[in-house]
Amino acid sequence: MKLSMDLWQWLGFGVTTFGGTILHFLYDWLGNAVWIAPFSGVNESTWEHMKLLFWPMFIFATVQSFFFKDRKEFWTVKLRGILLGITLIPVIFYVYNGVIGRSPDWLNIAIFFISAAAAYLYETRLFKSDSFRPRSPRVAFVALCIIALLFVVFTFATPKLRIFMDPLTGTYGI
Repeated sequence: MKLSMDLWQWLGFGVTTFGGTILHFLYDWLGNAVWIAPFSGVNESTWEHMKLLFWPMFIFATVQSFFFKDRKEFWTVKLRGILLGITLIPVIFYVYNGVIGRSPDWLNIAIFFISAAAAYLYETRLFKSDSFRPRSPRVAFVALCIIALLFVVFTFATPKLRIFMDPLTGTYGI
Protein backbone atom coordinates (compact mmCIF):
# COMPACT_ATOMS: atom_id res chain seq x y z
CA MET A 1 0.00 0.00 0.00
CA LYS A 2 1.43 3.34 -1.05
CA LEU A 3 0.85 6.20 1.37
CA SER A 4 -0.33 9.55 0.03
CA MET A 5 1.84 12.63 0.51
CA ASP A 6 -0.72 14.03 2.97
CA LEU A 7 -0.56 10.87 5.05
CA TRP A 8 3.25 10.91 4.99
CA GLN A 9 3.24 14.51 6.18
CA TRP A 10 0.75 13.79 8.98
CA LEU A 11 2.89 10.85 10.01
CA GLY A 12 5.95 13.13 9.98
CA PHE A 13 4.17 15.67 12.18
CA GLY A 14 3.28 12.92 14.66
CA VAL A 15 6.79 11.48 14.69
CA THR A 16 8.32 14.94 15.08
CA THR A 17 6.08 16.09 17.92
CA PHE A 18 6.29 12.77 19.76
CA GLY A 19 10.04 12.43 19.17
CA GLY A 20 10.73 16.04 20.12
CA THR A 21 8.72 15.64 23.32
CA ILE A 22 10.73 12.53 24.28
CA LEU A 23 14.01 14.24 23.37
CA HIS A 24 13.13 17.13 25.67
CA PHE A 25 13.45 14.82 28.67
CA LEU A 26 15.80 12.09 27.44
CA TYR A 27 19.07 13.71 28.55
CA ASP A 28 17.79 13.96 32.14
CA TRP A 29 16.15 10.52 32.04
CA LEU A 30 19.45 8.95 31.02
CA GLY A 31 21.35 10.61 33.86
CA ASN A 32 22.95 13.34 31.71
CA ALA A 33 24.48 10.78 29.33
CA VAL A 34 26.91 12.58 27.05
CA TRP A 35 26.17 10.33 24.06
CA ILE A 36 22.55 11.54 23.85
CA ALA A 37 23.36 15.23 24.44
CA PRO A 38 23.79 16.17 20.75
CA PHE A 39 20.26 14.97 20.01
CA SER A 40 18.40 15.77 23.21
CA GLY A 41 17.68 18.99 25.07
CA VAL A 42 20.43 19.54 27.63
CA ASN A 43 18.91 22.74 29.03
CA GLU A 44 15.95 25.08 28.48
CA SER A 45 17.62 27.40 25.95
CA THR A 46 15.89 28.36 22.74
CA TRP A 47 18.67 26.62 20.77
CA GLU A 48 18.01 23.34 22.56
CA HIS A 49 14.31 23.60 21.70
CA MET A 50 15.24 24.12 18.03
CA LYS A 51 17.25 20.91 18.28
CA LEU A 52 14.14 19.06 19.49
CA LEU A 53 12.41 19.92 16.23
CA PHE A 54 15.39 19.44 13.94
CA TRP A 55 16.42 15.88 14.81
CA PRO A 56 13.00 14.17 14.48
CA MET A 57 12.28 16.06 11.24
CA PHE A 58 15.69 15.20 9.78
CA ILE A 59 15.54 11.55 10.80
CA PHE A 60 11.97 11.21 9.51
CA ALA A 61 13.00 12.88 6.23
CA THR A 62 15.87 10.43 5.88
CA VAL A 63 13.50 7.46 6.24
CA GLN A 64 10.91 9.12 4.01
CA SER A 65 13.53 9.77 1.29
CA PHE A 66 13.76 6.03 0.58
CA PHE A 67 10.11 6.11 -0.48
CA PHE A 68 10.46 9.26 -2.58
CA LYS A 69 13.58 8.58 -4.64
CA ASP A 70 11.75 9.70 -7.77
CA ARG A 71 11.00 13.18 -6.30
CA LYS A 72 13.90 15.38 -7.36
CA GLU A 73 12.68 18.20 -5.13
CA PHE A 74 12.55 16.04 -1.98
CA TRP A 75 15.62 17.33 -0.12
CA THR A 76 15.04 20.93 -1.20
CA VAL A 77 11.50 20.80 0.19
CA LYS A 78 12.73 19.18 3.40
CA LEU A 79 15.45 21.81 3.84
CA ARG A 80 12.90 24.60 3.46
CA GLY A 81 10.45 22.96 5.86
CA ILE A 82 13.06 22.27 8.52
CA LEU A 83 14.47 25.79 8.22
CA LEU A 84 10.97 27.22 8.62
CA GLY A 85 10.29 25.09 11.71
CA ILE A 86 13.57 25.81 13.49
CA THR A 87 13.32 29.52 12.63
CA LEU A 88 9.78 29.89 13.93
CA ILE A 89 10.76 28.65 17.40
CA PRO A 90 13.03 31.59 18.30
CA VAL A 91 11.00 34.13 16.32
CA ILE A 92 7.72 33.31 18.07
CA PHE A 93 9.43 32.87 21.46
CA TYR A 94 11.27 36.19 21.41
CA VAL A 95 8.33 38.14 19.96
CA TYR A 96 5.84 36.97 22.57
CA ASN A 97 8.43 37.27 25.34
CA GLY A 98 9.06 40.85 24.27
CA VAL A 99 5.35 41.60 24.37
CA ILE A 100 4.31 39.60 27.45
CA GLY A 101 7.60 39.62 29.35
CA ARG A 102 7.34 36.07 30.61
CA SER A 103 7.11 32.58 29.15
CA PRO A 104 4.41 30.27 30.50
CA ASP A 105 5.19 26.61 29.90
CA TRP A 106 1.98 25.95 27.97
CA LEU A 107 2.92 28.64 25.45
CA ASN A 108 6.44 27.26 25.04
CA ILE A 109 4.96 23.84 24.32
CA ALA A 110 2.47 25.37 21.87
CA ILE A 111 5.33 27.08 20.01
CA PHE A 112 6.95 23.70 19.36
CA PHE A 113 3.73 22.21 17.99
CA ILE A 114 2.90 25.32 15.93
CA SER A 115 6.40 25.34 14.43
CA ALA A 116 6.20 21.64 13.53
CA ALA A 117 2.72 22.07 12.02
CA ALA A 118 3.81 25.09 9.97
CA ALA A 119 6.87 23.22 8.69
CA TYR A 120 4.91 20.17 7.56
CA LEU A 121 2.09 22.24 6.04
CA TYR A 122 4.64 24.28 4.11
CA GLU A 123 6.38 21.13 2.89
CA THR A 124 3.06 19.65 1.79
CA ARG A 125 2.25 22.78 -0.17
CA LEU A 126 5.66 22.67 -1.88
CA PHE A 127 5.33 18.96 -2.70
CA LYS A 128 1.97 19.62 -4.35
CA SER A 129 3.11 22.73 -6.22
CA ASP A 130 3.62 22.44 -9.93
CA SER A 131 5.69 25.61 -10.02
CA PHE A 132 8.32 24.66 -7.42
CA ARG A 133 11.59 23.75 -9.10
CA PRO A 134 14.56 22.79 -6.95
CA ARG A 135 17.98 24.02 -7.99
CA SER A 136 20.23 21.45 -6.34
CA PRO A 137 18.89 18.62 -4.16
CA ARG A 138 22.40 17.55 -3.18
CA VAL A 139 23.20 21.04 -1.89
CA ALA A 140 20.00 20.92 0.19
CA PHE A 141 21.00 17.60 1.75
CA VAL A 142 24.52 18.89 2.47
CA ALA A 143 23.01 22.01 4.08
CA LEU A 144 20.92 19.80 6.38
CA CYS A 145 24.04 17.82 7.31
CA ILE A 146 25.84 21.07 8.15
CA ILE A 147 22.93 22.13 10.37
CA ALA A 148 23.09 18.71 12.06
CA LEU A 149 26.80 19.18 12.64
CA LEU A 150 26.18 22.61 14.19
CA PHE A 151 23.67 21.12 16.62
CA VAL A 152 26.28 18.57 17.67
CA VAL A 153 29.20 21.01 17.92
CA PHE A 154 27.24 23.74 19.74
CA THR A 155 26.09 21.21 22.33
CA PHE A 156 29.67 20.93 23.55
CA ALA A 157 31.25 24.22 22.37
CA THR A 158 28.39 26.57 23.08
CA PRO A 159 28.69 30.21 21.97
CA LYS A 160 27.91 32.78 24.65
CA LEU A 161 24.88 34.19 22.84
CA ARG A 162 21.42 34.64 24.33
CA ILE A 163 19.83 31.98 22.10
CA PHE A 164 22.12 29.38 23.75
CA MET A 165 21.55 30.56 27.35
CA ASP A 166 19.33 28.55 29.68
CA PRO A 167 16.90 31.17 31.05
CA LEU A 168 16.45 29.19 34.27
CA THR A 169 20.12 28.83 35.22
CA GLY A 170 21.91 31.42 33.09
CA THR A 171 24.30 28.71 31.86
CA TYR A 172 25.27 27.64 28.36
CA GLY A 173 25.37 24.11 26.92
CA ILE A 174 26.04 21.14 29.13
